[in-house]
Amino acid sequence: MATTPADGSERANWTFLSNHAHVLVALAGNPELRLRDIAVLVGITERTAQLIVADLERQGYLTRTRIGRRNRYDLHLDGPLRHPLEAHHTVADLVRLIGPTAD
Repeated sequence: MATTPADGSERANWTFLSNHAHVLVALAGNPELRLRDIAVLVGITERTAQLIVADLERQGYLTRTRIGRRNRYDLHLDGPLRHPLEAHHTVADLVRLIGPTAD
């Protein structure tokens, strides 16, 4: 989620990671999150969360399983990151770097 710079200046909000990465990390922390909850965590609309999950599923980064009225998302962390500059790393590397930590 974008934040105000530490110096308090008004600059365009941006982050180092894409919303796709944020959705993956959120699901790594809780694979049964609702789209509404993903949207709130990432700071996007529910529709955008739905489109991102569909992208990730289509590209093989996750599998969606319907359980009653809910979904469970199983991540496939062995896939490479997509940009040529980071393709030597896997999704697992990304999740380990910025993902949820045990308290």
